[in-house]
Amino acid sequence: MASVNSVLKHLFGVERCVIEDWEFDEVDGSLTVRVRLPKSERGRCSVCCRRCPRYDQGDGPRRWRSLDLGTTRAWIEADMPRVKCQVHGVLAQAVPWARAHSGFTRDFENQCSWLSVNTNRTAVSSLLRIAWRTVGRILGRVSSEAAANVDLLDDLWSIGIDELSHKKGHKYVIVIINQDTGRLVWMAPGRDKEALGYFFDKLGPERCAQLKFVSADGADWIEQVVKERAPQATRCLDPFHVVQWATNALDEVRRAKWNELRTTGAGERAHELKGARWALWKNPADLSPAQEATLAWLSKSNSGLYRAYLLKEGLRSVFHQPTAAAGKKRLKGWLSWASRSRLRPFSKLAKSVRACRERIEAALETGLTNARVESKNNQLRLMLRQAFGFHHVEAFIGLAMLKHGGLCPPLPGRT
Repeated sequence: MASVNSVLKHLFGVERCVIEDWEFDEVDGSLTVRVRLPKSERGRCSVCCRRCPRYDQGDGPRRWRSLDLGTTRAWIEADMPRVKCQVHGVLAQAVPWARAHSGFTRDFENQCSWLSVNTNRTAVSSLLRIAWRTVGRILGRVSSEAAANVDLLDDLWSIGIDELSHKKGHKYVIVIINQDTGRLVWMAPGRDKEALGYFFDKLGPERCAQLKFVSADGADWIEQVVKERAPQATRCLDPFHVVQWATNALDEVRRAKWNELRTTGAGERAHELKGARWALWKNPADLSPAQEATLAWLSKSNSGLYRAYLLKEGLRSVFHQPTAAAGKKRLKGWLSWASRSRLRPFSKLAKSVRACRERIEAALETGLTNARVESKNNQLRLMLRQAFGFHHVEAFIGLAMLKHGGLCPPLPGRT
């Protein structure tokens, strides 16, 4: 029959340690075990785990929160002398049951991370009886350790780059995925050349030279950095964003016409034109009978706006041609048409498209889009809503990498 100490070692995950004593507090209903490290585990740096000379006794015994035993809170207590590492300086010695700078055991943090990936943070904080901010700090520690042991940037040849707003006040993160696997491989705060340049610094010159395809929206700062750091890569402009430009130009024409009718006293026609927005935005295959009637009315009553609608649809059709050659031919014709349209927003759009023509034609040839990145962004937005926001961007990045980067640890006791 197993002894009490053997059972406690197994329950607390300290099989290699010596249990000196245990105590049950009837007031707060918690169980504390006091342990002593074996000689082989003493005097190690908590960051690099190298053996180091002892510095002092530290601040006395410390406690780590362990997984609950049923409804009973559990704690591990041990002496924590400090060591002097030649690399990391003076700091507390490492313990096998917890990560550096943490007041929780590995099993506790791994379970917290797994629950955070598979449910929302509010439920996690209630179930584990810890604060919201504490969940965020745990996610940061677990994801940082997992990322140090797994190189997500290895074997990259096709990537998608986009940015995501994670907080009000123009707070963004850069999102980069592996287009081949759909896995999230990089997230970092910022939306500028410096932040993206840090990704290529981590990638290194050799792996930068291995990149073959890069898809992104039309942001100039992305184009400049990619052209400088991976000039051999084929840069593809996402078709969705190109069509979105045309939709914005169409809406600009519609608003100008609406303001013109409103100021000239044609209030009824202005009202009808305002209600035509959805018919103009929708794809022809998705139009309702009423919206088809609205477009028929526009073709007779407002030739300029209807011409803008046809230009929008003409640009969209470029990306639905059976071959890349047919798409390029359609694009060439559209540029000529838009330049002569006498519609200022589309004349301006034609200049922008002409400047990005090489990247658009590369997208036609390769069929590469940012659809996977946009899909990942939608999942990340859902994560933000489930968590009701994050106090620190590092917590959001940590949870995203655990869930969508494949870094989530298994539940304790599982493989």
